[in-house]
Amino acid sequence: MTRNGFTALTTLMMSSLLFATTATADSHYEVTVTNLTKGMTFTPIMVATTRRGDRFFRLGDAPSDELEAMAETGDVGPLQESLDAHDVSNSSFLPFLSPGKSVTQFVATTGEYKNVSLAAMLIPSNDIFFALNGIAGPTGNKTVTLTVPAYDAGSELNDELCVSLPGPGCGGDPGPISANGEGYVYVSNGIRGIADLDANALDFNNPVAQITITRISSNED
Repeated sequence: MTRNGFTALTTLMMSSLLFATTATADSHYEVTVTNLTKGMTFTPIMVATTRRGDRFFRLGDAPSDELEAMAETGDVGPLQESLDAHDVSNSSFLPFLSPGKSVTQFVATTGEYKNVSLAAMLIPSNDIFFALNGIAGPTGNKTVTLTVPAYDAGSELNDELCVSLPGPGCGGDPGPISANGEGYVYVSNGIRGIADLDANALDFNNPVAQITITRISSNED
């Protein structure tokens, strides 16, 4: 089944509001993501609290259908639904995060759900995303700051043709699920400028995102 990229992202802005949450009762993490790239944009960012050892991808392994959907269209809904998470939020209130900009979200943490996972697509691209893949959150009322690279889902050919790139600027169709790609998740080698994309404006060196996580304890802690 094919998905029109612009339609998929527009639908995401509306439907993902169903998943957005703001933690108030439990201890929670304040998670701030900053776009460190020169010209790439982030789609809505999924943030979740998960259990130790839970991961939604592994480098060198084939991508799941849920990861593929997120990496090719920016739709985090299937990925959210696939996680065994205590709390999930996404930045649908800010559909696109521009270079140099930041967004803050909150997710509750309790019991064994003390790890943080997050992900979003980089546009324009075929299937490039950034992620935090089950990292232990800080303890006490402490803060940790991390930087993460961009990954390629390996699910779609990196043709860099606007006709197959979703989102503002191209508005193309990301194509059928399981299109020809490398077949495994790897660290992205950036935008090469081989077709419709301008490498001088869009190419990036890793890392692509800075993530700051602060744990804010409830009165009961």
